[in-house]
Amino acid sequence: MMAMSSKSPVSKVSMPKNVSQTFTNEEIRRLQMRFKKLDKDNDGKLSIKELMSLPNITNNPLMYRIVDILDTDGDGELDFEEFIQGLSQFSVKGDKMAKLHFSFQIYDIDKDGYISNSELYQVLKMMVGENLKPKELQQVVDKTMFLTDTDGDDKISFDEFSKVVESMDVFQKMVVENI
Repeated sequence: MMAMSSKSPVSKVSMPKNVSQTFTNEEIRRLQMRFKKLDKDNDGKLSIKELMSLPNITNNPLMYRIVDILDTDGDGELDFEEFIQGLSQFSVKGDKMAKLHFSFQIYDIDKDGYISNSELYQVLKMMVGENLKPKELQQVVDKTMFLTDTDGDDKISFDEFSKVVESMDVFQKMVVENI
């Protein structure tokens, strides 16, 4: 875990390459200040509860999935490096391929490199809540699998996912302004 002393400024050298290329030193400093404000218990990590205090996050049904993906050490919380790595995914300067991988990971719950019918169902259920009946949701999932699974192996690979998502306006929507 990276130390967050207020005496020493964050430098690009201490950040992973993709982060240092995505954010300026000033942006990293501002993000560190925001991180500290969110860290209500001052333990150097953000819990789900602390993250849910963000106004635009409160109603995000995928928050648990996002934290699971960004939480590289598996402790259920985000330290500053995991936090800033995650935000780099949503930067205007963020890498398109990294955004694509991140999007894929949202659906690949078991992290096996494929999206199964049940994984797609689970994630879509998180997103639609009670707006669709289980049978209707399963129909959406089955149709999506049919249209996306071009090799017929009953699962969606990253390549199959990429071909569908790249044609959409997804990357423009995966941006957080005013860092």
